[in-house]
Amino acid sequence: MGAWSHESLGNDDACDWVLQLEQSNDFDLVESTLDALLSVGGEYLEAPEASEAIAAAEVVARAQGNFGIENGISKDVDAWVERVKINPSAALIDKACRALDRILTEPSELMELWEESEDSEAWQHQVKELRARVKGQAS
Repeated sequence: MGAWSHESLGNDDACDWVLQLEQSNDFDLVESTLDALLSVGGEYLEAPEASEAIAAAEVVARAQGNFGIENGISKDVDAWVERVKINPSAALIDKACRALDRILTEPSELMELWEESEDSEAWQHQVKELRARVKGQAS
């Protein structure tokens, strides 16, 4: 799975996605990532798309000042947020929430992979906590 942590940015797909984000100056990549995930509908959701959408949702939360766990990759996201200084729209916030809900709904490869690990509960808690931060609610 290329994951070293249950945290939203703790995997290879998220790190690669953040490298793309750093080259952008707006929410276009965030929105297209969330749109791609939501376009799957009820079909099988692949893990890389889910990991990228979680990273995109993390950007939405942090752009509103709702920071989570800090690590090397989150510092890159925080630097991007500080550089672009734009707030996500209500529609983008809604997309991020719907994407996180979809990731936690079968069929979801990322959820399946985490269910096979002993950190499944921690991962699910982190996704739900991220959703609360995206909505601006306490976890």
